[in-house]
Amino acid sequence: MPVFSRFLRYFMAVAQHGSIRKASDELHIAASAIDRQILQGEKLLGTLLFERLPTGLRLTTAGELLLTSCRHWSRDLNTLKIQLDNLKGLRQGTADILIPDALTKGFLPVLLGRLRESHPGILVSVHVRKSQNMGELLVKGHADFALMFNPSHMRELTVRAHKEIPLGFISLPSHPVAALSEARFSVAAEYPVIVPSPPLALWRPIGLLEAETGIEIAAVARADNIQMIKSLVLEGTGIGILSYLDAYDEVQKKQLAFTPIVHKKLTPLSLALCVDRSRQLSTAARFIISEIENFFLEQL
Repeated sequence: MPVFSRFLRYFMAVAQHGSIRKASDELHIAASAIDRQILQGEKLLGTLLFERLPTGLRLTTAGELLLTSCRHWSRDLNTLKIQLDNLKGLRQGTADILIPDALTKGFLPVLLGRLRESHPGILVSVHVRKSQNMGELLVKGHADFALMFNPSHMRELTVRAHKEIPLGFISLPSHPVAALSEARFSVAAEYPVIVPSPPLALWRPIGLLEAETGIEIAAVARADNIQMIKSLVLEGTGIGILSYLDAYDEVQKKQLAFTPIVHKKLTPLSLALCVDRSRQLSTAARFIISEIENFFLEQL
């Protein structure tokens, strides 16, 4: 968050959410303190900034004008910070990244750990959000770039790099499925399977495969948590169905094996590195993006 006055930070949060309570949750500040700052700001400016409605707060015309000015100030401050970062080179700098929960383990923590060793002056802030919200957050300036699954088209965004992530069976390395270079979906009827369930996005392609093939999965458990699926597989409960990225860390450590599912109508997930085309990126952000692009090409 830009280093504005307390009032402006609180005002922008309330304007974004239309609610003092939601702004309180985001800022971890008491709602009463936020309300007091808003009231003091309105008194100082001599005008109401919000309409108080039963459903929440709505900006007045004066509030809209102030919000526009705040965004200009925020953009100008960010540009100044970038210019200062560029003067310092890669010895120092900051970068904000949006990622989905699936990337909190695996290649990204490894890559950022290496970055910490080689460039200790770079501060990386990682924000875990739902993929469907990332595009809007990126356009609003909440981060320098985002790693998103199957991003929807937005004219403000540019995809810098992408990688197709296959769906497959995860198993213990000693399991017969682990010896296969690829497998048909019919394997799911031959062995006990731990199946992803909503809200995990993987349940959709699995459901489509069941409908397309007429094959009934030999489910022994269902779980809405990726770590739980992997834990059950590690305990020998059965094989699981996940994307390669979900099991990347365990596969690299040879704790689990990954066998891609082959089917002509199965579309792999697309992991995309997206940026706001109008945003000027700092040297640090450009460097991290370059490192991720190289990882996409060489490792995934």
